[in-house]
Amino acid sequence: MAISGKISVEIVIQVPASKFFHILAKEFHNIQNICERVHGANLHEGDDWHCTDSVKNWTCLVDGKVITFKERIEAIDEEKKLIKYSIFDGDIGQNYKLFKDNVQVTETNNESASVKWTIEYEKINEDVKSPYGYLEFLEKSTIEVGDHLHKA
Repeated sequence: MAISGKISVEIVIQVPASKFFHILAKEFHNIQNICERVHGANLHEGDDWHCTDSVKNWTCLVDGKVITFKERIEAIDEEKKLIKYSIFDGDIGQNYKLFKDNVQVTETNNESASVKWTIEYEKINEDVKSPYGYLEFLEKSTIEVGDHLHKA
């Protein structure tokens, strides 16, 4: 059984790429008001939700369990519509030495976008499950945000 790995999911949403990317890059604090699986989020360190110096606390429903973790943006590439996150502490930190997720939003046409999430992880031992539940959380949250933006 592998200790480390990389998994990904790609979702097509009926929202322009720039509109979806904007909520991740500029209005991330609103995700908790849009996604039912996000039970809470707050700024732990820093003054701005959208800079690489800030750390956020999250409480989310993953695999039917409420989990907590901290998240920091490692990099934002506006041109490529790419954000790299580092996830640590809380329930994630108890099971993974390394947990990073990246999201890239690509325009498919003026009305829709492809959103690709990639998780890179290293488990603390072989008994820890690969984070497919977290990947499903990202997929369902993406669909919820896409539906919310489509209606707006």
